[in-house]
Amino acid sequence: MTLRLKALSVHLLTATGAVLSMLAMLAAVEGQWSLMFLWLVVALFVDGIDGPLARRYDVKTNWPTYDGVLLDLIIDYLTYVFIPAYALFKSGMLTGWTGWLAIIAIVYGSAIYFVDTRMKTKDYSFSGFPACWNMVVLVLFAISPGEWTILGIVVALTAAMFTNLKFIHPVRTARWRLVSLPLACAWVFFATWAAWVDFHEESWAHWGLIATSVYLCVAGIAQQIIPERRRT
Repeated sequence: MTLRLKALSVHLLTATGAVLSMLAMLAAVEGQWSLMFLWLVVALFVDGIDGPLARRYDVKTNWPTYDGVLLDLIIDYLTYVFIPAYALFKSGMLTGWTGWLAIIAIVYGSAIYFVDTRMKTKDYSFSGFPACWNMVVLVLFAISPGEWTILGIVVALTAAMFTNLKFIHPVRTARWRLVSLPLACAWVFFATWAAWVDFHEESWAHWGLIATSVYLCVAGIAQQIIPERRRT
């Protein structure tokens, strides 16, 4: 296979996220939340591997007629933002005005964040919360906190999108990657497990989700506080 065909194959792999988002949405409309999250986890896995493949096969050079960044952002908005917001609203976890406030904050704030050219830092981390609502809402489904707690988390993370707080990219942020990448893979494992057992309240997957989510949430902020060791 030539480099051009390999580059095209990466674009086509990224585009499968659109199909996965449709399958997730169809499950969500039927109220099949576990199935919806399973499709979203598959989409997250695809999103995790298409970037390294795109850089390996230099898609910008070998298939420049397709804009992989734009394609990725379109699919990310569907799988990271739009469908999880719908699930949070329709599941009944938030009622009345709290539900409306949450989904408006999520979809509007994330749309603004996605077009901000300052969203990436020099070390390929994210400046501000990177609108990973698919991960947040899945954890909320798993642990089922109270309505006001959910609303507080949504408001806090929406506000965090427009701060200088750093959030790591588990694949691209080099610092602590030996820890971050395995923990991100562990998060995917626990998320799949939790959805597979229909978020059973006694599942150990919930504790794994909480532990890995806390690390992924605070690792970047910790890196801002803890100075990096200089190599001698």
